[in-house]
Amino acid sequence: MKTRDELHKLIDKIEDESTINSYLALIKVLENKETGLLWNSLTEIEQQELLLSYHESFDTQNLVSHEQVKSQHSKWLEK
Repeated sequence: MKTRDELHKLIDKIEDESTINSYLALIKVLENKETGLLWNSLTEIEQQELLLSYHESFDTQNLVSHEQVKSQHSKWLEK
C-alpha cells in the first residue's frame, strides 16, 4: 500500500492540470494490455529510464530545439 500512498501524495503536489492529464494518459496507456505490448517487452531498467525521460521532458531546459536537431542530423535529413 506504500506505493499507492506515494503516488497519491505525488499527484496531490502537482498543481499544473496539463501535467496531471499527461500522467493520467500515460497510466491509461500502460494499463491497456493491447498497447502495452511494447512496454511489456522492455526490461525494468528500460521502463524506469523511459519514465524518467518522460518526466524530465516537462522541464524545458531538458529539451532540444527542432532547429538544433535538424542541424545535428542534417546529413540524414537530406534527400
